[in-house]
Amino acid sequence: MEMKKVTEAMGGVDQIATTTDCWSARRRSFIGVTAYWIDPDSLNRCTAALACKRLRGSHTFDVLAGALNDIHSEFEIQGKIVRTTTDNGSNFLKAFQLFGEDENNKTVEAVGGEAAQPGQEDGEDEQEESEEVEFVDVATILNEDDGFEYQLPKHQRCAYHLLNLVFTVDALKVTSSEAYIKVSCLTFGKCQALWNKCGRFTFATETVEDACDLQLLRPNATKWNSWFMAVERLLRIVKDKGEAAVRVLCTHFEVPIVCCHHEPSRKGHQHPAG
Repeated sequence: MEMKKVTEAMGGVDQIATTTDCWSARRRSFIGVTAYWIDPDSLNRCTAALACKRLRGSHTFDVLAGALNDIHSEFEIQGKIVRTTTDNGSNFLKAFQLFGEDENNKTVEAVGGEAAQPGQEDGEDEQEESEEVEFVDVATILNEDDGFEYQLPKHQRCAYHLLNLVFTVDALKVTSSEAYIKVSCLTFGKCQALWNKCGRFTFATETVEDACDLQLLRPNATKWNSWFMAVERLLRIVKDKGEAAVRVLCTHFEVPIVCCHHEPSRKGHQHPAG
C-alpha cells in the first residue's frame, strides 16, 4: 500500500533525485535507495525510502547496477531521475561509468569518418567514404553486449565522502616531516590503543566513567569528523580531570604510557620515547 502511494506521488513530478548506498551487516549485504523531489502544488520538499534490499554475492558493479535498475523500474522513475548520489567506491563509479547516462551518450556518436585533412577536397572525402563500405552480420551485432543492459541515470559523487577521503587519505601524504610523523605515530598510537580497549570490553564503560566522568568517543573510518570529536573528547578529559585520569585508564587497560618529551639523562643522553 505504501509503495503504491509513493509511486503515485512520484508519478506527478518530472524530476527526482536519488541517493544509494550498500553495506554489510551480520555477513549479509544490502542496498538502500532514497528519493527526493519537490511537490508541484505545495513546493514542499518530499522524500521517501524506496528500498532496503538484500544483495546476493559481492558488491560488484554489475550487481549494483542490476539492483538499481530493478528498483527504478519498480517505482517507474527511470526517465525522471536527474542525479543519483553515491559514495566514491570503485564499484559505484564503474557501474555508472558503464551503464550511466553520461557515458552511454558518449558511445552514440555520428559515423561520419575522420575530419578532413588540410588540402582535401569534399569530393575526395565522399569518394573515400563510399569506398570504405563494410558489411557486417546484423545477428552478430544484436547478440553483442552493447553496455545498455542496465540504464542508470547521471551520477553525482557525495561531497561528504570526498571530504572524508581528503582527511583520511590525502592529508597523510603531506606528512613529510619525520619529526611530525614520529610524534603523530606515538600520540595516535596511544589514543588508538585506548579506543580499541574501550570497544572490546564491556567493563570499560564503567572504568572510563569512574575515572573521567565522560565516555571516550571512538572514531569511525567513514566519518572524518569522528576523529576530531574523539580527540576533542580526550583533550576535554585532560583539561577537566588532568593527565592523571588518562594515566589511570592506560594503567587499567595495560596501555603503555608514551612520553613525547625528551629529557636529558644524567649521562647527557636523551631518553627514548616510551
